[in-house]
Amino acid sequence: MHESYDALLVLSFGGPEGMADVRPFLENVVRGRGVPPERLDAVEEHYRHFGGVSPLNARNRELVAAIGERVELPVYFGNRNWHPMVEDTVAEMARDGVRRALVFATSAYGGYSACRQYLEDVARARGAAGPDAPDLVKLRHFYDHPYFVAANADAVRAARATLRPRSGTGRGSCSPRTPCRPRRTPPRAYPTRAGTATRARWRRRPGWWQPTWALTPTTWCGSRGRGRRRCRGWSRTSSTTSTRCTGRASGRSWSRRSGSCPTT
Repeated sequence: MHESYDALLVLSFGGPEGMADVRPFLENVVRGRGVPPERLDAVEEHYRHFGGVSPLNARNRELVAAIGERVELPVYFGNRNWHPMVEDTVAEMARDGVRRALVFATSAYGGYSACRQYLEDVARARGAAGPDAPDLVKLRHFYDHPYFVAANADAVRAARATLRPRSGTGRGSCSPRTPCRPRRTPPRAYPTRAGTATRARWRRRPGWWQPTWALTPTTWCGSRGRGRRRCRGWSRTSSTTSTRCTGRASGRSWSRRSGSCPTT
C-alpha cells in the first residue's frame, strides 16, 4: 500500500462546535435544497440543548490520532459541511506534495448521502485544488465489517442493560430538511445493509458468512439508476449478497436479491 499511496484522508460530515457555528453549518448541510428558514430555526433550537456543540469533530480527531499511531502514512482530516472543510484539506495535501491518497469516509452505509455525495465532495475539492490536486481513492463501505458490527452490538447491549423492565429499544432518524416522522417507504440501502450486518454478527451455522475483509480501494458505482442498473464490475465476496463494484455501469437489469448497489 505504501508504494502506491502516500497519505490517508479521513472524510466526515462535520458538525458545529459552538452556537455561533450552528446556523452556517446547517446552511452548508442544506445548500441547494430549498429548505425553508423556519425549518432551520427549529433544528437550531435543538442544538441549544447541547450548547451548539456536536461531538462528531472531537470523535473524528480522536480517530485520526488513533489511526496515526497505527499506520506509517500521514493522516489528514476533512469535512463535508464544517471546518476543517475538505477543500482546504485537499489543498493542504497538494501543498505537501501528496500525489495519491486513500479516502476513508466515516459513513458506513450506502446511499446517496452516505456514498455518492462524498464522491462529489472529493471531486469538488480536487477541482478547487487545481492541477496539483492528488488522486483520491475511496475505500469500501464498512457496514458489515466484523469489528464495526461487534462494536455496535456491544453498545446496544450496554444501552439495553440501562433500560427499565418492559422498556423497548427504538430507532429513529431525522434531518434538517424535514421534521422527524414515520416514512411510508423506508430507504432501500440502509435496511439491506443493516440486515446484512446483523446476519454477519449472529451466525446460524459455521461457514454461513465468510466475507472477504480486504480493504481493497474501490471506486463505487456512480449510477443514477437508483436500483435499476447494475455495475459490470460487481462480484460476490461471500455466499450471501456481499458484493463490490468497480464503478463500470452496464444496462443489464438485475434482481435486488442478487446484490444491492451502494448508491441505491
